[in-house]
Amino acid sequence: MKQIKIHTLDLNFLGKENGIAAFLVECPDGPILIESGPHSTLPVLTKAIEAVGFATTDIKHVFLTHIHLDHAGAAWCFADQGAKVYLHPRGYKHMHDPSRLLASAKMIYKEKMDMLWGTLKPIKEELLTSVDHLEEVSIGATKVIAHHTPGHAQHHIAWQIGDVVFTGDVAGVSINHGPVIPPCPPPDIDREAWLSSIDHLLSLPDIKQYYLTHFGLIENIPEHMAELKVAIEDYTGFMEPFAKAGKTVDECLPDFQDFVKKYLMEHGLDPKDADAYQAANPSDMSATGLLRYWSKKLKA
Repeated sequence: MKQIKIHTLDLNFLGKENGIAAFLVECPDGPILIESGPHSTLPVLTKAIEAVGFATTDIKHVFLTHIHLDHAGAAWCFADQGAKVYLHPRGYKHMHDPSRLLASAKMIYKEKMDMLWGTLKPIKEELLTSVDHLEEVSIGATKVIAHHTPGHAQHHIAWQIGDVVFTGDVAGVSINHGPVIPPCPPPDIDREAWLSSIDHLLSLPDIKQYYLTHFGLIENIPEHMAELKVAIEDYTGFMEPFAKAGKTVDECLPDFQDFVKKYLMEHGLDPKDADAYQAANPSDMSATGLLRYWSKKLKA
């Protein structure tokens, strides 16, 4: 494969650096975009694409790791300009008809919806391509390999190009090489699947770099993933007794927020990055997702 060049595009979500990234990959046959970020940050993304020498209309291929709004919310804008969008089969229907996804988000975020995420519009079927596990997508001479990696979400794909993997959320959150923690929003958190997905990525030969959507380049892959495994166990383990006691999110959230603050500090958080961690991985969303995980598990 000919050499590619990767640009990490900081979307400055909520005015914070290093919260959400998209990645422009310069390939011999033109640029591709990994992640679109939310619709609310499209003006920032547009300027970032222009800053590296392209226009949004140059983007003909957009690869989504999953359909959560911080990763996929602006994909429809590129489709409206004719770009093809590649995603997990489970996410296909929600990008073609986002009405349920949009309604669910509005219920959660209420009056903050527009400020946080913007909106969603349908993507035409002919512009959506669902990609199976280990399937290769050829963009000219560039091969993009899909790795289905559930755990954070059932519809999650990590995309491999050569010796690089764009990990979405399966490799967790780490800002400025700080603590590695798991983003755990509802409804699909699955500890066992997540750990299995990590093992799958670690089994891939000759991978030299991960690019995290939250946030950026990681090269110490074994250490990073080992830390994430511990964090997944610690986060899920903390929430187990609350679920067994039938606690609600409101009842356990203060304790969980204290746990997260302590966990980050004990694992070397730089205080200047605290707001970016919260923007990338809100504690209330993780508390909700982890309680739902345990509710399903305890009923099984």
